[in-house]
Amino acid sequence: MSFSRFFKTIFLIEFIQGLFLAIKEIFKKSKTINYPFEKGSISPRMRGEHALRRYPNGEERCIACKLCEAVCPAQAITIESTERSDGSRKTTRYDIDMLKCIYCGLCQESCPVDAIVQGPNFEFATETREELYYNKQKLLDNGDRWESVLAKNIKLDKPYR
Repeated sequence: MSFSRFFKTIFLIEFIQGLFLAIKEIFKKSKTINYPFEKGSISPRMRGEHALRRYPNGEERCIACKLCEAVCPAQAITIESTERSDGSRKTTRYDIDMLKCIYCGLCQESCPVDAIVQGPNFEFATETREELYYNKQKLLDNGDRWESVLAKNIKLDKPYR
């Protein structure tokens, strides 16, 4: 058998094997999803849009310790606080510049009371840059909207902290 005939035979065998593999895959269940209409599963540790959480009685969790502001490598968080009559601190301003944020998760790791968290929402595209400057009210609204999911995710993540 000549050298070129040998390679033609090998090529034909590999072509037939590939053809059978393709035919076999046609009858299997599709591995892709139709994204906007079907959503895949999201890990409980997913770092998406930020949210400020509240206690069950409605009081905001943030104690204005400013650890998240100090640990943020992008310096995207700005906090201002005042002292309450009982001596504790309360935030008057809590801003996050989402354009600077690198979604590292250090803010939520440093928070002693789980006030600032990164939720499961990754679909928060905007039309203007100004919409990505989050103030305290926007963060609290996010926390109220996602509280059930956030609490579940924090509970699932506890063994890894």
